[in-house]
Amino acid sequence: MDSEDWDQRYAGRELVWTSEANRFLVQEAATLAPARALDLACGEGRNAVWLAERGWQVTGVDFSTVGVAKAQRLADARGVTVGWVTANVLDHRPKPAAFELVIIFYLQVPATQRTPIVRSAAGAVAPGGTFLLVAHDASNIAAGYGGPQDPAVLYAAQDIVTDLDGTGLQIERSDRVQRPVETSEGSRMALDALVRARRS
Repeated sequence: MDSEDWDQRYAGRELVWTSEANRFLVQEAATLAPARALDLACGEGRNAVWLAERGWQVTGVDFSTVGVAKAQRLADARGVTVGWVTANVLDHRPKPAAFELVIIFYLQVPATQRTPIVRSAAGAVAPGGTFLLVAHDASNIAAGYGGPQDPAVLYAAQDIVTDLDGTGLQIERSDRVQRPVETSEGSRMALDALVRARRS
C-alpha cells in the first residue's frame, strides 16, 4: 500500500486503531526513563502520544498526511506535544544516535524494504538507548488471528535479529508473542514478533 491508500484508510473521523498504546510498548517501555523517542510509521499516533504523556520528547514519522493530521488531533486532545514528520520511512533518514528509544510497530513491508528501514532505525539509537519492534508474525496466517494475509510482508523475530547484525545493538529480547483480540465471536489470539535491543 502507498500513502494514498493509507490516506483513504484513515479518512474517516474515527480512529482506525484504538487510541490506546500497544500493550507491548506499555510493557517494554515501563522501566525506561523518559528522554528522546522516535516512532517510525506512527500511523494515527497512539504510541507517540502515549510516550509524550509520560514525558518523552517524541518525533513521529508517517507517510500518510491524513494519519499525521489525526495524530495531531489526538495529541491536542490529550494535551501533549509531538513533533510530527510527514515522510516515507523508506526515504527518511533519522539523525544518527539521536534517540534513547526508537520504535517500529506493525510496519509490514517486504524484506527488501524492511531491512534498510530497520538498519537506519538502529543507527538512530543513542548510546544506552533502546530499539523496539513489534510486527505481525510470519506464523500468524496459519496459527493466529487477523493481520495481513500476504506472506511477503510478514516476518519473524529472527529476521529482525538478522537485520540488526552489525549495527552495534545487543539483542535483549527476541520472541513470538501472543496478543489477545476481542471479536464478535469472543477472544482470539494473534501472533506477533517482538524484538528489543540496546546500544551500550
